[in-house]
Amino acid sequence: MNFEQVPLLEDARVLLRPFQPSDKADLRMIALDEEIWRYMITRISNGTELEAWIHTATSGYQLGTRYTFMIEDKATGKLAGSTSYGSISVPDKRLEIGWTWLSREFRGSGLNRHCKFLLLQYAFEVLQMERVELKGDALNMRSRKAMLKIGATEEGILRSHTLMHDGRRRDTIYYSILRPEWEQIKSTIFKDLAAPLQA
Repeated sequence: MNFEQVPLLEDARVLLRPFQPSDKADLRMIALDEEIWRYMITRISNGTELEAWIHTATSGYQLGTRYTFMIEDKATGKLAGSTSYGSISVPDKRLEIGWTWLSREFRGSGLNRHCKFLLLQYAFEVLQMERVELKGDALNMRSRKAMLKIGATEEGILRSHTLMHDGRRRDTIYYSILRPEWEQIKSTIFKDLAAPLQA
């Protein structure tokens, strides 16, 4: 997948855009929050881990393996966090939305819902994906409820699936949305956000 052609994704509330070097200072301000990384595989707790995160983001663009979006709150112009397309299989028309985190200021603000809508709309309507996957830590009940709330179907738990940054082995829970389900989800769950994509 050629990520050079992925446009900015935005609505009245949020802008999803690529990482840029000037984001580093803002990331230092918001990403060193332990709570963000409790259920994440990796973490940012110091400058070295921040540099590793930036390397993963920038190399993903180059290799076509992951497209990391920076989440910008349009009302304030503040960097709010990050989310990504990854686990991309072009032959299978499948990708994953994940690696999502928000700073303390924007958790529970509704910003993530706007992000998920834009990412789902672009995946199904422009990239023509047949399946969008989401996954998370089975212990993260807030995330599990959020995935169900956007219309995703719970598929099951893979036991002892992933090694976490703190040494714990995570049970990973999978969700998905399929192309035939998207229009119904868009017209009901995201009815207030749905708008035609810009040409």
